[in-house]
Amino acid sequence: MIFGPLPIAAAVVLLTLVGGLTHAARSSAPLQPQEAAAANPHPLFLVIDEDSIDNGNPPNFFSASDVNDDIAALALRSELRYFDAHEGEIIKLHTGTVGDEGWFAVKEIPASWAAAGPTSNGLENYLGNNRIPYSHNVGPGLGTGPDPEVLLDKIPRVTPLRADGLAMLVGRRVCAVVYDSDISINYGPLNGSLKGANLGTVAFEVLEVKELTGYSTGSLPEVTVRILDAEKFCRARVLKLFKDAPEPSSSSEPFDTVP
Repeated sequence: MIFGPLPIAAAVVLLTLVGGLTHAARSSAPLQPQEAAAANPHPLFLVIDEDSIDNGNPPNFFSASDVNDDIAALALRSELRYFDAHEGEIIKLHTGTVGDEGWFAVKEIPASWAAAGPTSNGLENYLGNNRIPYSHNVGPGLGTGPDPEVLLDKIPRVTPLRADGLAMLVGRRVCAVVYDSDISINYGPLNGSLKGANLGTVAFEVLEVKELTGYSTGSLPEVTVRILDAEKFCRARVLKLFKDAPEPSSSSEPFDTVP
């Protein structure tokens, strides 16, 4: 059977349907990193420990100077030297293992942090100002003062990020305080200790999260990031807490390694 050309009205209907389907397909597609960043302009606040960023760690094998290890101290908020010198560079970071994670969401800011001063904003008192000299206006008990760590233990809902939580960061900008040692986590109830010396601050945009192979079976994903200016993005009053990060029930459950 031979069909002739479609009538004009029928052709218009067909094109409309095809265009609608195409638009629907576009609308349901996941946001690309740049689109996600535009839709979520406020950076998220995290803390990162030595299981992700430290001198000698794969895959970057940073030197001690690269990560401020030579000046590590309580309340240090200066941008890590490598990140300061390589704004815009794309690098990969490992994120620890199940039970020994490297990235953490701080989902609640204790009232004691706001009461500590010097401002009325608890996160600002902890984060300080990395644009001014040490001790960066960090509040007493939050890394400074006569009892410098008194307000940094058993912080509620400090949440280690495993594969599902890390995958939620794609397209988001992050500001993080980096620790020179492990951040310890307790379960039931979930809380963490933020005591210990700091290497400083970093900022980046998360571009990709993928399964890490070739290491231990509990290895958490490898994250690809674009380095941003920490002095621009680590400003407490524009940061958001990663409140919807999934909370693990224990140090081994869920065994969540594949994003």
